[in-house]
Amino acid sequence: MRYLKLLLALALSTSFLSCSIQEETPDRGRPNVLLILADDMGYSDLGCYGSEISTPNLDRLASNGLRFSRFYNGARCCPTRASLLTGLYAHQAGVGGMVKGVRTDKKVSDPFQGYLNEHCVTLGEVLGQSGYRTMMSGKWHVSEFREGWPLQRGFDRYYGLISGAMNFFNIEKGKENATRIFLDDNEEIRPRGDGFYSTNAFTDSALEFLDESSTRDKPFFLYLAYNAPHYPLHALPEDIEKYRGKYREGWEALRAERYQRMKDSGLLTELHELSPPHPDVIPWEEVENQDEMDLKMAIYAAQVECMDRGVGQVVEKISSMGELENTLIMFLSDNGACAETSPLGGIWRERAGELGSEDSYESYGLCWANAGNTPFRKFKRYTAEGGILTPFIAHWPAGIKSRGEVVREPSHILDIMPTLCEICEADYPETFNGRPVIPYEGRSILPSLQGGNAESARILCWEHLGEKAALAEPWKIVQGHDSDRWELYNLAEDPVELNDLSETHPEKTVEMITIYRDWEDRVGAANAD
Repeated sequence: MRYLKLLLALALSTSFLSCSIQEETPDRGRPNVLLILADDMGYSDLGCYGSEISTPNLDRLASNGLRFSRFYNGARCCPTRASLLTGLYAHQAGVGGMVKGVRTDKKVSDPFQGYLNEHCVTLGEVLGQSGYRTMMSGKWHVSEFREGWPLQRGFDRYYGLISGAMNFFNIEKGKENATRIFLDDNEEIRPRGDGFYSTNAFTDSALEFLDESSTRDKPFFLYLAYNAPHYPLHALPEDIEKYRGKYREGWEALRAERYQRMKDSGLLTELHELSPPHPDVIPWEEVENQDEMDLKMAIYAAQVECMDRGVGQVVEKISSMGELENTLIMFLSDNGACAETSPLGGIWRERAGELGSEDSYESYGLCWANAGNTPFRKFKRYTAEGGILTPFIAHWPAGIKSRGEVVREPSHILDIMPTLCEICEADYPETFNGRPVIPYEGRSILPSLQGGNAESARILCWEHLGEKAALAEPWKIVQGHDSDRWELYNLAEDPVELNDLSETHPEKTVEMITIYRDWEDRVGAANAD
């Protein structure tokens, strides 16, 4: 298998792959980096991406920076986080599927072992060795085991959730039988009590870390990974109240309004049609409890607004430090909107208090998620565009000269590592702590940030829980986990994937399948259960 052969070949390597042109003593001349990740947020959930939700701080970053219309993620939280941190396909890093709480007994790293393996390096490790102060606040979700916690993988400071979804108000009131690890550096804690709300807590710890960083003669890398707006629907009452009644017209009307704003803002082109509603969407007029469904979307919107407020606080802090001009800020989400459970939302625990409080644990459902991913099809976990496209905002006054433009060429979470290596003048190692490291897979998006174009077209592939896809511009193939046939789309003509061309272009379909098969063998995705 090529995946194993690659590891053996890397073990014999002794040189370093350099991402920088020259070595330089770390100083304030190199840019700081703020990387912000939202959780389960749909493509159209920000104001600058067509939403009615109030997100003035992110909108301001976009208007003074760049929006990307085709930035790809890994279809779900843990694979995306693994790729974002390592610059590798999630399978190469050991997180091709879901994070697991049981270690593998295999001697060779398993692409689906469920935690970061020893043959990858994180952004914390790469930038830390280059002289950056590395800090993280928020959701980790790439290893349950201490050896794979943030401080063990290159971060100087950490505060947040090691595991997946959590109760925003009280970690001990989660899903039935759920175990959650919450850390302050390496110390396990149980944050709870009056005033705790995870979105605000993650913002507060980020601000604290920035305070500490301001006294050190090092550039900083801060990874701020919110758990908002992932379920459960938990928000502050005053934020919820702003949106009560705003969604009484239903999801069909919301999709149409967002779609029109996306076209008016120039984010979408004339080729972007609005996809038909998902087959499981219930017509709004047939919904019996419209008040509760309005409330669910109001809570979701409140979660997004609170996150945006936190982003504004962090950006203001960086500005007060005199560092905003030379700080690269990147914002994205880990996957498309979440449609897990039923069309009208799921309940993981009997509601003992008001919906939106710590005594509830629910989601908003497929119908609202269909609006969240306007204009695309499908959702989180799927490899259709609705599952793998994310809003991506880049802001860097010292490095980005364009303001408010849309970057339309495809980029990917794999590109964060090589981009930061180039911009931060950091070396990406072929060996780390005596272990071979797999070369990163992405390419720097610095040309896009500076108004240029990539030198060559992209080939990208996906596999997650049986959902498969391959992109070789302009062609893309998709296969669902419950299907044995491939669909073929020409994204240059059909960016919303409405016209399957597999029967009219069988040779191209076969060619694309070959690309995918070669990739899945190379990265280990062929071994999916």
